[in-house]
Amino acid sequence: MQLYSTNNKALRSDFRTAIFKGLPDDNGLYMPLHIPELPDSFFKNLPDLSFQDIAEQVSLHLLADIIPANELKTLVRNALDFPAPVHQLDEHTGILELFHGPSLAFKDFGARYMAALMSYFNKGESKPLTILVATSGDTGGAVAAGFYKVPGIEVIILYPSEKVSDLQEKQLTTLGHNVSALEIDGSFDDCQAMVKKAFLDTELTQTFRLSSANSINISRLIPQSFYYFEAWKQVMHLNRPVVFSVPSGNFGNLTAGLFAKRMGLPVHHFIAATNSNDVVPAYLASGAYHPQPSVRTLSNAMDVGAPSNFVRMLDLYGSTWNIMKAEISGYAFNDEQTKAAMQDVYRRFEYIIDPHAAVGYLAWKAWQATHQDTNAIGVVLGTAHPAKFLDDVESILERSIEVPERLARLKHENKVSHKMPPSFEALKEWLKNRSV
Repeated sequence: MQLYSTNNKALRSDFRTAIFKGLPDDNGLYMPLHIPELPDSFFKNLPDLSFQDIAEQVSLHLLADIIPANELKTLVRNALDFPAPVHQLDEHTGILELFHGPSLAFKDFGARYMAALMSYFNKGESKPLTILVATSGDTGGAVAAGFYKVPGIEVIILYPSEKVSDLQEKQLTTLGHNVSALEIDGSFDDCQAMVKKAFLDTELTQTFRLSSANSINISRLIPQSFYYFEAWKQVMHLNRPVVFSVPSGNFGNLTAGLFAKRMGLPVHHFIAATNSNDVVPAYLASGAYHPQPSVRTLSNAMDVGAPSNFVRMLDLYGSTWNIMKAEISGYAFNDEQTKAAMQDVYRRFEYIIDPHAAVGYLAWKAWQATHQDTNAIGVVLGTAHPAKFLDDVESILERSIEVPERLARLKHENKVSHKMPPSFEALKEWLKNRSV
C-alpha cells in the first residue's frame, strides 16, 4: 500500500513508514494512493463469514503485499477477539454495539489492530517507539489498553483536565508501566495541536522515534472499516437500503466508513451526527468550513472544534461540496436533546444508550423523517458502553446501571497524571527531561 499526503499528492510513503511517522513532513495526513474494491465473491460469501473472517479478508486485500498472509491472519485474530453485534431496536433502527472490547469503546478496534501492526514492524528496533496521543475521552483508554506492556513501545496520552468522565480518566491514569498520562489545562483541540507540533519539531523527531495513535494515523482507520461490513452483513437479509448514523468528533470513524464504501460496501447514505461542535454539519449545509474552539458537552468524546479527518473527507471527494453533501447528511444536537433521546430510547425499548449514541440516534430519526420513501434501515454506531458515563447516565435515566467488572474495578485505583499547561513548549520540555 502506497500513501500520499493530503497536502501534496507527490509526497509518497510506504505503509510501514506512514504508521510510524503518523504525519507526513508537510503536516498533511496520509491517504492510500488507491483503495481497491473487494471482489464480488467477498460480498456473495459475506453471510457465512464471521467478524474475524471479514477483518482477515479485508486486511489481506489491503496489506498482503506488506505482511506475509499467515502472519497477518494471526495478527488480525489476536487483535480483534471481540464481537460487533447489531442490536435491533425495531424494524427501522439498529444499534451497532462497538463497546465489547477491553476499554468498552469503538476505538478498541483501531487501537488493538494498530498496536499489533506496530509491534510487528517494531521487531529488531533498539530504540523505543514513543506513541503520542491526544484524547477527548475514549481514544486514550483504548490506546492505553491496546499498547499496555507491549515491548519496545511507550505511550504518552494527553487529555483535557476535567473534560473526561471519571471512569474514562481512570482508564488513562491507572495502568502505569509503559503508559503515562498528561493532564492538560485546556481543551482536546489544545491536546491535538500539541501532539501535531511534536511531530513537526526537528529536535524531538531526532531525539525520539515518535508516532501517533490518534485517527490521524492511517492504521487506525483500516480496522474501523471492518465493522461496517460486519453491520451490513447482519441487516442485509432485510433487502433494504442501509444508512449509517455515525456519532462524530474527529471524524475518523466516518472516514473509515467512507473507506468501506470505496471498497464496495453498498452503503445508501452516511449521517454525520455531532453535538454542539457542529463545524462539519455546518459545512455540509453551506459549503463553508469554519473550525471553532471546541465547547464542552455531555457527549465529551465528540467535543472537537477542528476535526483532523475532515481533510481526508475533502480529499476523498476532491473538495467537491455538492458530491459530499449527496452522500453525507449532517445534524447537530444540544445536551437537552441528547438527554431526551436517552430517555426516549429507554422508555420505548428498555435499552440504555450513552450520550454519543443518543446523538447518532437523533440524527438517524431526523434523516428518516424526511426520507421515509426510501424504506431504509438505520444503523446507529453505539460507540461506548453507557457505564463509561455512569453519573450522567444514571442521573438522566433516574436508575442505576450495571458496570462491567473491568470498568468497576478502576473506581478505587489511584490516578497518576502529570499536569501541564496547553503549551507545546511545556510538552517538549517534559519529553526532553524525561529522556535525560
